[in-house]
Amino acid sequence: MEAGRQDYNLLVIGGGSGGLACAKEAAQLGMKVAVVDYVEPSPRGTRWGLGGTCVNVGCIPKKLIHQAALLGGMIRDAPHYGWDVAQPVLHDWRKMAEAVQNYVKSLNWGHRVQLQDRKVKYFNIKASFVNEHTICGVTKGGKETLLSAEHIVIATGGRPRYPTHIEGALEYGITSDDIFWLKESPGKTLVVGASYVALECAGFLTGLGLDTTVMMRSIPLRGFDQQMSSLVTAYMASQGTRFLKHCTPSRVQKLPDGQLQVTWEDLTSGKENMGTFSTVLWAIGRIPETRSLNLENAGINTNPNSQKILVDAQEATSVPHIYAIGDVAEGRPELTPTAIMAGKLLARRLYGQSLDVMDYSNVPTTVFTPLEYGCVGLSEEEAMARHGEEHVEVYHAYYKPLEFTVAERDASQCYIKMVCLRKPPQLVLGLHFLGPNAGEVTQGFALGIKCGASYEQVMRTVGIHPTCAEEVAKLRISKRSGLDPTVTGC
Repeated sequence: MEAGRQDYNLLVIGGGSGGLACAKEAAQLGMKVAVVDYVEPSPRGTRWGLGGTCVNVGCIPKKLIHQAALLGGMIRDAPHYGWDVAQPVLHDWRKMAEAVQNYVKSLNWGHRVQLQDRKVKYFNIKASFVNEHTICGVTKGGKETLLSAEHIVIATGGRPRYPTHIEGALEYGITSDDIFWLKESPGKTLVVGASYVALECAGFLTGLGLDTTVMMRSIPLRGFDQQMSSLVTAYMASQGTRFLKHCTPSRVQKLPDGQLQVTWEDLTSGKENMGTFSTVLWAIGRIPETRSLNLENAGINTNPNSQKILVDAQEATSVPHIYAIGDVAEGRPELTPTAIMAGKLLARRLYGQSLDVMDYSNVPTTVFTPLEYGCVGLSEEEAMARHGEEHVEVYHAYYKPLEFTVAERDASQCYIKMVCLRKPPQLVLGLHFLGPNAGEVTQGFALGIKCGASYEQVMRTVGIHPTCAEEVAKLRISKRSGLDPTVTGC
């Protein structure tokens, strides 16, 4: 043994959702466990504590600010319901940000306490492989620590991608690593990208009363059902978000007054345009945190294009005792709950408690845009590509949430569709829901679809009245029929 080296049964690199879940589960099974975590500051200098992307710069602050934006809409609805609310109602970004950031900090502390309670050793060091059983960790001050383990789990996640080929992008732009930690309002904002991160951020910025523009090169929500995606952006546009479609930025310059002048090309016309914004938010995808790990020292293989770690069904890398879970692993959904479950199952397999492997099929998710989009299973495009158009039946309907009626809200994008196999018993391949509380609705139906529900079984499900969720059990019209898929109520 090398002098000063500390040895463990399990070493987890990455203190995000998946890594922490794996470490805590292994510790509960009696293993000697260590977690190594280090946050490299964003180019803007933003840094945060233990908990990973979800806790600090993802799901948690995103959902809270989304809720703040929804509350603004409810306040505007309130006079229709008899509440005497003075209009317009102004929003205080600083007050909201402080409350959200304080809550996130409490979660950081909570994770540290949980590790301590479970006797998991936590190291705030930046890790890189020395060999297949040993890593070298370096503190912020430069002190080195050697750690070795029987098993190693890589759960380092990813970070937002910067378009470094664009002049001024790195110097003047921010990403989702920064938006949730801003002390002051971002003001008039250009969001570049059409991912779920881009649309969620643009949606809540518009909802908080900020002038917001989305610049998208191609299609919105790539990988999601495209009919649903177009309805998402249509609703956002109706609520005030501007869209620059088929455009790509070429330069960002800082003006003397501190504003940012963005130059972009319209790919349709070939013309160059300019606009001035207070903030430019890049949301053009994420890259895995693998580059500084020195994976080659341990013989770990990666996909040369995505830079993600190649894994098998057991989450094992090319080195049998080294594993990768979560966003850093190739072919895995970039979702917190899948990383958590994969981490727990991996710990149980490693220490003899189970043989179960993670099932990545029919994982539900929700895009928290102003009109939420929840889905589970295959998109319409995926179903037809996999089974053939002639073997797929799609039932669908527009509907109007009861909550929208008194306030006379526009419900023209509230829509549900169920993708099924045409052959009886018409197995449900996918469910797509656009409307209020989409996550809560989708979560419930996800269990049925995971258990192999058929269209007939869903139609025999008694709905809870009056809810949006009950509309799923009223999908009687097939796309093939050509009938108007509008649901008018009870």
